[in-house]
Amino acid sequence: MAKLKIYTDENVDIRIADGLKRLGIKAFSAHERDMTGSADIEHFKYASSMKAVIFTHDHHFLKIAKESVQGGENHWGIIFVEMNTLSIGECIRRLAFYAEILSPEEMKNQIEFLIIADCIR
Repeated sequence: MAKLKIYTDENVDIRIADGLKRLGIKAFSAHERDMTGSADIEHFKYASSMKAVIFTHDHHFLKIAKESVQGGENHWGIIFVEMNTLSIGECIRRLAFYAEILSPEEMKNQIEFLIIADCIR
């Protein structure tokens, strides 16, 4: 099974992509790809061209993903978490889990939300 590639947008701490790489996951950040300052749609298109899931804190990506699918375009998935709700280490652990159990095809056109387990009752 092919492994997920994860692209972190410019609002995500670069240490998350670095931590994923140390675990052997194909991850790259907007910072290292010289995409800082780009419009959200440009990040979205770039990640799609790389067949990578976008990890983001930015709500705009949810709207872009929805519009993309409604317009007949595919994307390779979004993983979203509200900023400052999970530690960097916890984001890395959860993203590594996704990368281990899901294929790119399973994430295609999907949106996943990382949530705090204590909130679930």
